[in-house]
Parts: sequence; C-alpha cells; structure tokens
Amino acid sequence: MEIMFGLIQEMSVFAVAAYLFSKTPAFRPLSAGLLKPLDNISVYLFFTAITIMGTYLGLHVNGAIANTRAIGAVMAGLLAGPWMGLAVGITGGLHRFMLGGFTASACGISTTAEGLIGGLVFLWFRRKGQPDGIFNFKTAFATTFISEMVQMAIILIFAKPFSEAWELVQIIALPMMFANAAGAGLFVSIFKDSKNALDSYGAEFSRKALNIANKTLPVLSKGFNEQSAQTLAGVILSETGVGAVAITDRTHVMAFKGIGADHHLPQSNISSRKTLDCINSGEVIFIDGITEHYTCAIHENCPLGSALIVPLVLEKEVIGTIKMYEPKNRRFLGFNQSFGEGIAEVLSTQLMLSKYEEQKRLLTEAELKLMQAQVNPHFLFNTLNTIGAVVRSQPEKAKELINHLSIFFRSNLKRSSETATLAEEIEHIRSYLVIEEARFSDRLKVEIDIDDTMRQVAMPAFTIQPIVENAIKHGLSNILGDALIKITARAEDGRCIIRVEDNAGIWCESGKSRNGIGMNSVDTRIKNMFGGEYGLSVRCLEGSFTIVEIHLPVSKL
Repeated sequence: MEIMFGLIQEMSVFAVAAYLFSKTPAFRPLSAGLLKPLDNISVYLFFTAITIMGTYLGLHVNGAIANTRAIGAVMAGLLAGPWMGLAVGITGGLHRFMLGGFTASACGISTTAEGLIGGLVFLWFRRKGQPDGIFNFKTAFATTFISEMVQMAIILIFAKPFSEAWELVQIIALPMMFANAAGAGLFVSIFKDSKNALDSYGAEFSRKALNIANKTLPVLSKGFNEQSAQTLAGVILSETGVGAVAITDRTHVMAFKGIGADHHLPQSNISSRKTLDCINSGEVIFIDGITEHYTCAIHENCPLGSALIVPLVLEKEVIGTIKMYEPKNRRFLGFNQSFGEGIAEVLSTQLMLSKYEEQKRLLTEAELKLMQAQVNPHFLFNTLNTIGAVVRSQPEKAKELINHLSIFFRSNLKRSSETATLAEEIEHIRSYLVIEEARFSDRLKVEIDIDDTMRQVAMPAFTIQPIVENAIKHGLSNILGDALIKITARAEDGRCIIRVEDNAGIWCESGKSRNGIGMNSVDTRIKNMFGGEYGLSVRCLEGSFTIVEIHLPVSKL
C-alpha cells in the first residue's frame, strides 16, 4: 500500500502538468490531430519530461524503481501516434538505462515498448474512423494497464537473477499497473475536458459569426453607409454582449450602440488617437483596461475602460473600423477579443462581395445598353429601307410598319429592368417580327407556341430578341426559298426550355461564327443570374435547320 500511495502522489504532479499543458497553444494541434513539425517538437519535449520525471519521482524498491514513467510514453503514442510514442519511449528508456540497476536493460526496453503500444492503439482508432476514441478514460486505462503488464513480463525475461526479478514483480506489479493506468486515465480526462471546451468555444464562435453574417449580409449588400453601420453595430452588440460597439469610416463615427452613447455621437469626427492609428497602420489595437486603460477623448467621466479596435479592409485598403468596448468594472473577455478580430474579417469579405455584385450589376447594365446600341442602328436602317420600298404602292402597309417600329423602339426605351418575363420578351419581339416579315416579302413565316404555364418564367431582359435577330440576319436572309422561324417554350425535366428554330442551318458552315456579342452576352447573363448549369445550347444541320435552346429554371417573377 505504501508503494501505491507514493505512486498516487506522483499522479497528482502529472495531473497539474496535464492541466497546464492543455492551456498552452501546443495542445490545440494535438487535440485536433494536426501536428506540424514545430508542434511535434513541443509535444515530444512535454511527454519526454513527463517520462523522465516519472523515473525521478519513483520509489526505490529492492534495487529497482517503482515509477509512473509509463504515463508519459503511453500517452505520447496514444495521443500523437506510434512515431511519437517510439521517440519518447526510447528517450525515457535510455534515461532509465543510464541510472543503472539490475532492471536497467529491462526497463529501457519496456519503456520503448510502452510508447509503441500506445501508438498502435492510436492507429487502430484512426483506421476505424474514430479518432476521438483516444480521448477516453477507459481507452487510456486499458492501454496503460496492458503496457505495464508487458513491462512486468519484460522484467521477468531480461532482469537477472530471475529470483530477484520475480520477487520485485510480486511487490510492484499491481501498484504500478493500477497507478499508471489510473494516472493515464486522469491525464486523458483532463485533455478531453480541455478539448471539449475548445470545441464548444469554436462552435459558439462559429454560431455567432454566422448569425452576424446572416443578419448583416442583406444590409451590407446595399453598401457601407450610416444605415448599414447602425444595423451592424446593433447586431454585434446583441451577439457579443459587450458594453458598447462603434463603427467608423476613415474620418467619422458612423454608428455607436451601448453605454456611453450619450457622448459618443454618430456623424462626429473620430477623436481617438488609437482609432486613427488603427486606420493608418491596418493593425488591430487592444486596450485591455489592466496594463493600459482606455481614455475617452470626449468625456472625462466616460464609463468605458477597455477597447478592441479592428480595421475593416476592402481590397487591401482600410475603409473604417469596428470598435468594441467594455466598461471599467468588467474585464474584456478573450473570446470577444478573438471574435471581434474574426468578425471584422467576415465583414470585410462581405463588403468585397457586395462591391463585386455592384460591379457585376453595372457590367450587366453596360452590356444591355451595348446590345441596344448594336441592335437599333442596323435594324432601323433595314426597316426604313423596307418602308421606303412600300410607301408608294402600299401606304397602309407603310403606316402599319411605322407604327410597329415605334412600338418596338418605345419598348426598348422602357426596358430599364434587368429581368423580364417570357410573356414580356415575346411581346417585345412581335413588332420586330412583323417588320421582318414585311422585309422578306411574305417569304418569312413565324410560328410562336408558348405553354401558358411558362409565360411568367423569369429571365434576363433582351434574352430572345438577339437570338431571333441572329437567326434572321445570319441565317434566313441568306437563303432563296421560304424562311421559317419558330419559337416554342415548354417545361422539360424541371426546366423551362425555349427553342428558337430556323430552316437555314447556316451556322453549321465552316468559319461561320455564332458567338457574337449578343449571343455571348445572353449566355453570360443567364449563367450569372441562375448558375452555370443554365444558358444557351446550339444544334444545327447544314442547310436544314438551326436550333438555339435557352435553358432556364422554372422560377417566376
């Protein structure tokens, strides 16, 4: 019992060491199983120190040492793998061998074996797809208990004389097996609690970050302004529970929520030297309220005592700051410090995406105007020629064509929206097709067959007109016989498929381009609006037909 109590005392030392190690940066990669070279060095040094300490703190019994050395070697292998267990086991074994005694060789061998046994258990759990199984009291207890049994067997095999080895094993076997096993279980339990705390911390961090991202994305999508800053400050204050939150641009306070709002007023100039330093340097500034106190430049009785100032960065330029404060009677939590830095990165990314979306919208508008500018001149020229040809012989026909030309251009001018329905697109091209029918002198036949359920399907404006124009300009105008253009729309496989078909098949000829700015723009705008699985596809048979299919989701305005 005396040996057992002595070994239990050693365990208490190791429990303190395990607790302290679990609070260091080296523990995080160990708990996640993501050890880098420098991490391996720190883990090796820690468990080697535990192994050697177990030897030094051991009890001398019959020329040998009853010890808790196995805890360090087994834990190294169990938590960091066989190579780590082998390295710590060899180091601890050599150290024990150099201390001498009739069990020196046996203990050197057994310590190495114990590290390897821990590593093999590590591999077994990894191959089962249960890496967290190593952070289990029963696993650590059983692994170390078996390792100590192996050590006793090695002592009986290698220690001479056998009679002394047998007498020693009878005395130390049970105390060492149970003490080491219990110590390893305690060791792992401490690590498991710390790991769970880290996981909970990470989960809470992620939850709050997602909440803020979800609540602010619609606001920030409209830009970084005073209104969005007010909303943003309120959301961060609610999620973090800090004393106050401020949002600034490079020169002014845009929003302030929380204690001190009576004198920290929006639209006022930035008065804090620290905030200006953050904007100029782009570095996070933390005033902890202990080693350095926050000093308000506005009011001498300001209740705020600590502050975290984080830059908001857009395209490598600081455009403002997020400032989180705690009152003088409250400590600034490390969680909120990390959270503030993290959420600034999230919001900076959101602002970048918002700017990207705005640029994409402006580009779409520019493409739309370019398409209008490209379509209108040559269409107007052809129409005027047609009207000029019939104005004497068919004045009523000329009058009708002028009316349709007016309707077409008026429709173009009114279409400022980026989106339209299928019904609106068809209505837009009817006047265009009436004019083209007249130009073809009744050689052009137009068929339009639209499923009524598809009439409200949404699409980018000017989707169908460029395709119809291409069919006429590059296809039908080059054939001598009758020309046909057919427009259909049906739901197929959960999609809306719009087909524009002609009976020319000119695009199949070698060198004939079907990728003009109109077609490319239509395809790109559809993909931007709905995703890469939608857009245009073309099928043709030379001299027979060309079919352009527009693939859209069955979503409606």
